[in-house]
Amino acid sequence: MNKTVVIHQPDFLSYIGFFHRLLYADLYIVLDDVQFVKGTSQSWMNRDKIKTQNGDKWLTVTIQKSPTGTKINDILLNDTIDWKKQNLDLIKQNYRKSEYFKEIFPYLEELYSIECKNLSEFNMASIQMLIKLFDINIAIKYSSDLKTTKTKSERLVEILTQVEASHYLSGVGAKDYHDNKPFDDANIEVIWQDFNHPVYPQLHGEFMPYLSSIDLLFNCGIEKSRKILRGI
Repeated sequence: MNKTVVIHQPDFLSYIGFFHRLLYADLYIVLDDVQFVKGTSQSWMNRDKIKTQNGDKWLTVTIQKSPTGTKINDILLNDTIDWKKQNLDLIKQNYRKSEYFKEIFPYLEELYSIECKNLSEFNMASIQMLIKLFDINIAIKYSSDLKTTKTKSERLVEILTQVEASHYLSGVGAKDYHDNKPFDDANIEVIWQDFNHPVYPQLHGEFMPYLSSIDLLFNCGIEKSRKILRGI
């Protein structure tokens, strides 16, 4: 029996390419017990981009300072700053003139009203919200609930073996550090995502790709966004 699995960190308000991958998988393993990384161009754990009149801008979840090596699921939110109101104000300011603002904004208000203590919980709430809006049906498990002893590709294979995966669906960004041998040894086929970013109507000038998924939703609405994500 074929079982395709995606393994990925719980990023904040992820871009549409991530959800495109979930469309073709049976299970999403939330990689929540690896080191939290910030301050690099590859860090999307507590931020994502939206489009403004002055170009792209970070939408950021404010977190407490933590020692290097702290796991994602141990990163705490910082409630000394009203970052939730700041985020909602920034979203409202830049998307209030979008065609589907009234349809989408209440979902963001509900998301930001959720009481969470840690980043992973809040990020998963954002992912669950977008899974619902994109009408994606997928099972979810957490790597922190699975027992593993290895690292890197070997650990991914440990996880995949435990959930009886036959296929591992990976984003192409992982090709730079991918080691196929452990997958071959475990008889797990690696599939590389085939994703071409769609161009859709957008506010504020020339089209800008790789923004948070909320950009697509505000500009195209729920029904049309579902079709765009599926390449229809």
